[in-house]
Amino acid sequence: MKVAVSGAGGLVGSHLLPVLSANGHEVLPMVRSAPWDSQSSSDSQIYWNPGEGQIDARGLSGVDAVIHLAGENVAQGRWNPAKKHRIRESRVAGTKLICDTLAGLDSKPHTIVCASAIGFYGDRGDDEMTETSLPGRGFLADVCRDWEDSCRDAREAGIRVVNARIGVVLSPEGGALAKMLGPFKMGVGGIVGSGRQFWSWVSIEDVVRALHFALIEESLAGPVNIVSPEPVRNSEFTRTLGQRLRRPTILPMPALAAKVVLGQMAEDLLLSSTRVLPIRLVEAGYEFRHPTLDVALSELLDR
Repeated sequence: MKVAVSGAGGLVGSHLLPVLSANGHEVLPMVRSAPWDSQSSSDSQIYWNPGEGQIDARGLSGVDAVIHLAGENVAQGRWNPAKKHRIRESRVAGTKLICDTLAGLDSKPHTIVCASAIGFYGDRGDDEMTETSLPGRGFLADVCRDWEDSCRDAREAGIRVVNARIGVVLSPEGGALAKMLGPFKMGVGGIVGSGRQFWSWVSIEDVVRALHFALIEESLAGPVNIVSPEPVRNSEFTRTLGQRLRRPTILPMPALAAKVVLGQMAEDLLLSSTRVLPIRLVEAGYEFRHPTLDVALSELLDR
């Protein structure tokens, strides 16, 4: 297939592109660096600028599918009002721009796989969340709900829409795990808050393989949880990571300290409990490369 990919330079996108190419697809990254003119897109890339509401519809015309990953990094910087505005607008407005454009094309793609997040479910304690669970409450839950709603025009135009609700992505090259490795290697890692909150994680390999699976598996549409089948409590995550690194994990970060240092981001990303299961992926036949945390960390950290 000819596949357009936004967010191609991010952690997930940079791992996804080689996988798509290896599976025989022609990949067209969506880029923001070109000037807005008639030559802005080329045979190898498509120009867009979501902040300015600009997108080269001609470049998208004739692609078979779109994988939309772009969005403001939620884990970088304190969540002040300006940051929260960027988080929301980069997802909601950017997705709407793409989906509205695709819906208006004469030659429409048959599929768009649009990133979302398990933040959709909010803080739900020990309850198991599946794709049929109702949205939660809070900033991230509201953003994710509106993010997915922004795909409406594409869906109504007959395009198969997959909303990939991605969990905590584990990679030593970026994201949560990369931030944790430094303190844990120095022996100053520990549980966050009570440690009882569930973290629904997924390895970087399974993220990209699951996104490709959603791209080619016609039975998948609507929300699809991309998380491992075995979410763990923060205490178990901490213990397993410490064991893999052969370091003690005895210095906890109290909930109050996390809130003081990180503000609302700590509440929504570190202290909230979201126990999510990948029901639709498993039912469609996806097989996880890293189904358990120990297997994932063993491979990720032994490279």
